[in-house]
Amino acid sequence: MKLLTGIVLGASLIAATPAFAEWKSVDDQSRVAFGSVKKDVVGEVHHFNRVSGSVSDGGELKINIDLSSVETNIDIRNERMAKHVFDAGKATATITGQIDMAEITSLKPGEMTVIEVETQLAFAGSENDVDAEMLVARLTDNRVLVTTSDFIMLSTEDLGIDAGIDELMKLAKLPGITRVTPVAIRMVFDK
Repeated sequence: MKLLTGIVLGASLIAATPAFAEWKSVDDQSRVAFGSVKKDVVGEVHHFNRVSGSVSDGGELKINIDLSSVETNIDIRNERMAKHVFDAGKATATITGQIDMAEITSLKPGEMTVIEVETQLAFAGSENDVDAEMLVARLTDNRVLVTTSDFIMLSTEDLGIDAGIDELMKLAKLPGITRVTPVAIRMVFDK
């Protein structure tokens, strides 16, 4: 849940700039990454290739993550995760929220701040409230970088994907896969 909250937080900084205009994500510079541990000792880092978002002039945030774009660096695992964990029919995670721009309207290029963001995460059929602490850096008048201040820890149970994790374990003949995952978010927004 908190994984996507971080994305929302970054979007809030963008919305807070003096010239209220819609901000759009720079998709090739934005990433949501997550970690997993299998067999109790093998840690791996994964990410999604397609992440996009916007913040309206009124502070309405919307971030979309194409869950079918998961990249684990193993083709068969990418296919299995898209099919069994992220369910091809519900393959988009969406983060929505309303951004309070008061904390960030005064940021000038080169300045940064840490903000708290509350969002709603629609993920593979589940709905969750997510809070996150995000580092926001104003790169230029028209560009903002938003990244997680710390890891966001997400529970597979809360996300409703435990059955998919069970199926992955069975297919890969693994004794275990962690049920809580650290998530890191990096979003760049332009107006």
